[in-house]
Amino acid sequence: MNPNIAKLHSYPFQKWASLKADVEENRNFEAIALSIGEPKHAAPQFVLDELVSKLNTVASYPLTKGSDALRESIAQWLNQRFELKNAPVDPQSQVIPVNGTREALFAFAQAIIDPTKKPLVLAPNPFYQIYEGAAILAGAEIQFLNTTRENNFEPDLDAISVETWQRCQLIYICSPGNPTGKVLSSDYLEKLLNLAEKYDFIIASDECYSEIYFDEENPPPGLLQVAAATGRDSFKHCVVFHSLSKRSNLPGLRSGFVAGDAEVLAQFLRYRTYHGCAMAPPTQAASIVAWDDEIHVKNNRALYRSKFEAVLKILQPVLDVQAPDASFYLWPKTPINDQAFAKALYAEKNITVLPGSFLSRVYDNINPGENYIRMALVAEIDQCVAAANHIKDFIKALE
Repeated sequence: MNPNIAKLHSYPFQKWASLKADVEENRNFEAIALSIGEPKHAAPQFVLDELVSKLNTVASYPLTKGSDALRESIAQWLNQRFELKNAPVDPQSQVIPVNGTREALFAFAQAIIDPTKKPLVLAPNPFYQIYEGAAILAGAEIQFLNTTRENNFEPDLDAISVETWQRCQLIYICSPGNPTGKVLSSDYLEKLLNLAEKYDFIIASDECYSEIYFDEENPPPGLLQVAAATGRDSFKHCVVFHSLSKRSNLPGLRSGFVAGDAEVLAQFLRYRTYHGCAMAPPTQAASIVAWDDEIHVKNNRALYRSKFEAVLKILQPVLDVQAPDASFYLWPKTPINDQAFAKALYAEKNITVLPGSFLSRVYDNINPGENYIRMALVAEIDQCVAAANHIKDFIKALE
């Protein structure tokens, strides 16, 4: 057995299940789940229709690198969304479809980490737990970069030592961030690109929430966009991860892609050929029509915009909470310990939220998620409003 498996932490939802195990569900209130980032908006019907119409294609083995049509659709979307027309993504060498970004974020570290050189992986803290597990099982040490209100919820690149950069083989970033909703600026991404060039490490940019934002005229910038704008047309050191789960309300389709540095992706593709993870042909066909359409994505953003407006209006008078830059999460500071808050809220109001300390590790003597909770506004607006009102009543009772 791989000894590194024993180093893996329990997943946040396992911790949450243990925390509330001795609490009886309060059936006087409707159960409302704000704990997991699983979109509940309707999946686009035209995507489902395409999926069904192509079921007969399961009679053929798919290619690991996906169909030409899918890679061309993804490249076209990237070029349009991130203004890459002067440095367009090559669908043949710079795009690989994947079965959801969770799988790819994990597999990527296994493919590129060199365990013979005391490898170091950097990741934000709080973080998506796949980053940590991927590093551990690749035989690397992981170092967390605390993101707090004091540093505007972004890793402080200036606080990282030269020795740390010299050991770094991979850095995970997430923009818009999970759980904070922080969008890393173009200037920030350019600074990180300069460091990657100087110290020769790979940037794995998790951009799964990039299509959920509030200002239609100002979408979040992406790593490839900044690379192209600063003359890095080959996207060296850059790999981005995107998904249809949040963008198109298709979490069960398990469809996403990685794109960027052709040399890195060539090795990743070689790894995946052995990994046995080709996307099913019906999923590929459905993914094409999803990536080709922006109308349903814009409508999806409008639904989230309405929910944030309604929920923040209710909560801000009683809770320390601000609108995120993007994503569908709220990251409020709790008036009491985050785990105690979440457990009592479930016991009294039948609402589930995720304690922020479950999404973080103690690093540099602090747990930056402590006394925060993550609320995913994924339910329908009526449920989100009802939950906000119940949370408001719950907080007032604490006073």
